[in-house]
Amino acid sequence: MTVGVPKERTPGERRVALVPDVVRRLRGKGVDVVVEPGAGERALIPDRLFEEAGAALGDPWSADVVVTVAPPSAEEIGRLRSDAVLVGFLAPLTSPESTRALAEAGVTAFAMESIPRISRAQAMDALSSQSNVAGYKAALLGAEYATRFYPMLMTAAGTIPPAKVLVLGAGVAGLQALATARRLGAQTTGYDVRPEVAEQVQSLGAQWLDLGIEAAGEGGYARQLTDEERAQQQRALTEAIKGFDVVITTALVPGRPAPKLVTAEAVQGMKPGSVIVDLAGETGGNCELTVPGEVTVTHDVTIVSPLNLPATMPEHSSQLYARNVLALLELFLGDDGGLELDFDDEVVAGACVTRGGEIVHAQAKATVEAAA
Repeated sequence: MTVGVPKERTPGERRVALVPDVVRRLRGKGVDVVVEPGAGERALIPDRLFEEAGAALGDPWSADVVVTVAPPSAEEIGRLRSDAVLVGFLAPLTSPESTRALAEAGVTAFAMESIPRISRAQAMDALSSQSNVAGYKAALLGAEYATRFYPMLMTAAGTIPPAKVLVLGAGVAGLQALATARRLGAQTTGYDVRPEVAEQVQSLGAQWLDLGIEAAGEGGYARQLTDEERAQQQRALTEAIKGFDVVITTALVPGRPAPKLVTAEAVQGMKPGSVIVDLAGETGGNCELTVPGEVTVTHDVTIVSPLNLPATMPEHSSQLYARNVLALLELFLGDDGGLELDFDDEVVAGACVTRGGEIVHAQAKATVEAAA
């Protein structure tokens, strides 16, 4: 089996799909690796390190398996062999054009974000690994833009109380944001519509904000709230948010616009100098006043909406992602080191988006049909 690693061309993307350590491990399993020259340069990984790990420099698009980070462009899909296997973040619920193009090209495509969230697939969970990076960086952004200290400081000039940080959404990103803000000395509080995560929030030394609304869903995600629940949630959150110095929002519903949790009224009620870090900007944002990808100031409150935060820490993000990809590729390997796809395996079947010219992922197929 040959694995190809192209250079990422999406604007702002600095990660690379495989790193030398993972290349070395694949070579030990009899897998050939072809890396496009310069593929790792934005992650500060020079070509020579890939070569020292056993990779060849060349055209990755003719490989049996091509691994990417960002969804491929139409031009890149056109460079794949009709019998090729593609692995990467493919946005199957939000990019119907790419899904359709992959099917028409005959490519067998596996979306890293579609890997089932089951115990045996934890090592392949790229959403979680990259969310860890985003949550960590979000806490730092909150500290950077805030006009107040995170920790309590006792000085000769008096005592400065700690900043109050609220994290909305207690998934991987939210928990990492809470842990990082806590390590920096902030007084932390977490909120989620899934009551079962309260214990996780409290285990990090944070308080739990209980608004009396529960919306546990499938696959570890929250379900869509009813209109009545959403109105109740917003009223309660609007009042609660006004008492915090930094609010970090991480709430997402797969395949849908991000829920609006922070109203314009809440922003107006926050103390001047407060900060909102909105991690849901790529799907519209959790704050009504968010401008995705921009830093704006409204009512003396700074609203930060970074896009693709993991790409801002490309070294560690690439290392984590490459290990996720490796764990999936190991399922593709036969005893002789050749490519063997076992679609009776629930992980292989669950991650597959296109196969044999068809869209085989139910939700991705529905997205394509809705866009037609």
